[in-house]
Amino acid sequence: MLDSFYLLVAVIVFAVIFDFINGFHDTANAIANSISTRVLTPRVAIAMAAVMNLVGALSGTAVAKTVGSGLVIPVGITQVTILAALSSAILWNLLTWLYGIPSSSSHALLSSLVGAAIATSGTDVIIISGVLKIFGALILTPLVCFFIGWFAMSMISQLLARANPSRVNKVSQRLQIFSAAYMAFSHGNNDAQKTMGIITMALLSYGTIQTFDVPNWVIFLCGIAMAMGTGIGGWRIIKTLGIKLACMKPINGFAADTVAASIIEIASRFGLPLSTTHIMTSAIMGVAASHRLSAVRWGIGGNIVLTWVLTIPLCGVMAWAICMFAHLIFD
Repeated sequence: MLDSFYLLVAVIVFAVIFDFINGFHDTANAIANSISTRVLTPRVAIAMAAVMNLVGALSGTAVAKTVGSGLVIPVGITQVTILAALSSAILWNLLTWLYGIPSSSSHALLSSLVGAAIATSGTDVIIISGVLKIFGALILTPLVCFFIGWFAMSMISQLLARANPSRVNKVSQRLQIFSAAYMAFSHGNNDAQKTMGIITMALLSYGTIQTFDVPNWVIFLCGIAMAMGTGIGGWRIIKTLGIKLACMKPINGFAADTVAASIIEIASRFGLPLSTTHIMTSAIMGVAASHRLSAVRWGIGGNIVLTWVLTIPLCGVMAWAICMFAHLIFD
């Protein structure tokens, strides 16, 4: 078998690549609204998102611990397992980015990890309670976010019904800058930690560390990789979320960003890995639908939801196949 040290290095390299791709793939989550409403220029919005992604990535490790030790039993996997899972998730992210579809990097990574783990050690390595908890949260939170977004925007509309529209627009433009930064922070906090968990799992499997504690260098490495990816900007997906899905005004963008970021932050504190893409998309749809159902382009939304449904099984199967093939080569 190929020296496991080189496999460990390969895992870290692929994890950084995934984190970088996750950054530009999910840039739209934080800044699509502020760009579409012309509150921020694309260059300023991306720069702000990159900085806040980095700050968010350095703010905790609860999600990393859930990903690295709550989904599969660490002793039942190998470096090949993790490498296969990362390869599958990277391929899926690149494919969906190519077509401008805001799919979930979280769904891709976590389902790939499960599929690769089964290929390595069978179903006994899967922590059933962890799977139900994590994937239950991933599936249910977009629905919750849709209705909270709808309710929040409805309440805001009633409160501002007699306000001067020009004044509301001017104030909400300023507020949207802060809500976009808040969303970028929450994205870095939740998403970067998933890669931290994967690298820490690999270090534990190799024997570099004895307990599942995320090393500081892993935290900084993942934070910087995601920030750099965000700095590139995912223009295809920004266009889908910010323009194609719904017509947004600054007050709508502020509501959607704030609702989505708050839900992600609460989940991060409880160690729950969420799909920031799903949360943001659901918030936009809920906020837009509160005005009128036709404000949402349901055809675009339907294509997005279809991708969500397909991500988990396809990535799981793809990772399983990659892992089985890899074991034939490396074992």
